Amino acid sequence: MRWIWALVLLALGLLYFSPKAASSALQKADWIVVLGAAQYNGEPSVIFRNRLEAALRLYRQGYAPRIAVTGGRRPGDRFSEGEVGCRYLQARGVPRSVLYCEQQSRRTWENLSYIAPVIGKSKTIIVTDEPHLPRALILAEHLGLKAAGFAVRGQFKESYWQRESWLAVLARLGVR
Repeated sequence: MRWIWALVLLALGLLYFSPKAASSALQKADWIVVLGAAQYNGEPSVIFRNRLEAALRLYRQGYAPRIAVTGGRRPGDRFSEGEVGCRYLQARGVPRSVLYCEQQSRRTWENLSYIAPVIGKSKTIIVTDEPHLPRALILAEHLGLKAAGFAVRGQFKESYWQRESWLAVLARLGVR
């Protein structure tokens, strides 16, 4: 039982010292990066749509002039997450000229590492779910990205929170 408490304390300590994830202190940036999530036959899942809507609000409020949407396709899919996300934003008035649609990545590490050459050392706002954001920011830090985060709030299952907490600990330890 002691080892469980030791792991919990380690996890809390590692997350406490993770990059700042608070949305309240958000500052202007050069890019908004939307991390991919499921799409179904060309339509974003509820989680993905919520991320896209958050990015759209940030864009319209002037937080950044460009948006990158990440995400590849699963076997059998006709569309990539990046493609679906960009189409969704275009349909809501975002000009194609300010969008970058990354369409190869399948995991968070790939989302960020594939977009890194495009955004370079620019200030970036990463948009993803609240449970996912700490890990995404840790991975961004490992890649040398200058990133802040915007947490998309929602009703997430406890198992999602737990999974992401453990994955954030592993990310802090260098596991991708």
